Amino acid sequence: MAQPSSSTMPNSPPSLRKVAPYWYPYTTMAKERWLGREILEVVSTEFRDRSMEYYRYALESGVTTINGKVAKPDTIVRNGDRIENVVHRHEPPVTSKPVKIIHRDKEREFIVIDKPGSIPVHAAGRYHKNSLIEVLREEYGIKKAYFVNRLDRLTSGLMIVPLSSTCANRLAVEFAAGDVKKEYLARVLGEFPEEEVTCEEPLLTIDRQQGLNIVHPEGKPAKTVFKRLHYDANTDTSVVHCRPFTGRSHQLRVHLQFLGHPIANDPVYSSPRIWTEKLGKGGIDVTPSDEREAPTVPSELQNNGNKKQIPGQDTTSSLPLNTEAEGSSSSSKPLPRETGQDIGFGSPVPLSAEAVRVITNLRNMKDEEEDWSRWRDVVFKAKGKLHPHHIVLTPPPPQNRRKRGGPAALVDISTPETPQDSEPQTPELIPPTPVDVQSPSIEQEAEPVPEGPPQLSVEEALEKIKIAEETAEDVSGLTTDTRADLSQPKTEMHYCPECYLPIHPDPKPEKLYIFLHALRYTTSFGCFETEMPEWAAEGWEWDRS
Repeated sequence: MAQPSSSTMPNSPPSLRKVAPYWYPYTTMAKERWLGREILEVVSTEFRDRSMEYYRYALESGVTTINGKVAKPDTIVRNGDRIENVVHRHEPPVTSKPVKIIHRDKEREFIVIDKPGSIPVHAAGRYHKNSLIEVLREEYGIKKAYFVNRLDRLTSGLMIVPLSSTCANRLAVEFAAGDVKKEYLARVLGEFPEEEVTCEEPLLTIDRQQGLNIVHPEGKPAKTVFKRLHYDANTDTSVVHCRPFTGRSHQLRVHLQFLGHPIANDPVYSSPRIWTEKLGKGGIDVTPSDEREAPTVPSELQNNGNKKQIPGQDTTSSLPLNTEAEGSSSSSKPLPRETGQDIGFGSPVPLSAEAVRVITNLRNMKDEEEDWSRWRDVVFKAKGKLHPHHIVLTPPPPQNRRKRGGPAALVDISTPETPQDSEPQTPELIPPTPVDVQSPSIEQEAEPVPEGPPQLSVEEALEKIKIAEETAEDVSGLTTDTRADLSQPKTEMHYCPECYLPIHPDPKPEKLYIFLHALRYTTSFGCFETEMPEWAAEGWEWDRS
């Protein structure tokens, strides 16, 4: 099967780098924290990439396999289990600003680059082709790169990238010993003090899934020195020079927030919706509490207690879609995600009521921003499962011929290259899981997943929505076999013709990054620096709508 190109699509805006959606196989071995838990609980609390209804429906449909056998929602994950699925991957767009190589040292085998904001270093979550490692591979022919220091996806700036293990080991020792002098620039809210400010508050990750960090006495030691470069009254923001002496996750973002001057466009640490008007200044209360909240129902699903059929729902299905709230389960046993009890699963310390509220606010905000893809992505379930009918996931080779790493093998059965000596299982669209391929310890033959009825065509799906919204009656009998224009004038919503995932409009390029830039690193290899980012200029303004 042809692999998708990571180059900018012809019809995409010149300011964005986009990848055409593609089917992608995921294979992962059971993690220690998953053992002894039902797979529905694991998937819904670990990833949160789709709605609760989607995960339950996908598993009830038999789309997940464990050791080659179909898994159900209540299947218990055991040590050595090999979990496989295929997803139709929709990668978020990133900036089309090029990755610049500002220095290349062939003798010592490393390069120095200027990474644009919005591009993650490694493939993770929804990002694969739009990752730095893939960009270097495809655009510069760099097949092997070692990332000793990393920048957050939203952060831009300098990175030293070794091209050999020898160079990587040497540089890693310098970073670990704190011998690398790092300098950053940030544009922050408010008038930052003119004098030099040192912050030495310890930092702790309290939500692994969201990557959320706070100042906490049980956290790791951290130190940053800040110096204001200039203050712009026109935007009430300051450009600050930052020198971190440690390398904690989100160190600069959290220390600036603690000081009352968060990064001006930081979607997490400067959001009043998450932290209230105080914006986390001075830290939050850390007194442990058992208080938890269930997820908030998006506004379009709130109907003042009046039940209304969600468009496309098959009322005869044995897999009912609840219209009251995501937290309302057809099962007698509510799952942690449905009650909010999963908050704190990844925290090394008991959480305070305020920390729980921050995490809850962050989750609710993200769910609202992605309401269609997170909460209503099973709107088309009435006609059957979602899977690539022309693609199959081949069984793994014998254990003595397996290799570690890499995804499972996909084969397009519409081409003559399909293996004739295998009995592949039919892949299904199910929740994404991290790629962590290892040889399974349990050998079982793969069982073919029964073929379901065909997917709805786009026109049929849109017609079902229109009629259901007007009549609130069962319209599962509609039949149309046309794939035409994906637009819907009423809602300006677009749908993927392969998996029917609702597609949001492209984001504005200025929303893809934050005002944080790695300006200069000084190491035993030399001193390297990038150009000043445009937003650091005195008097600079931006679209804050």
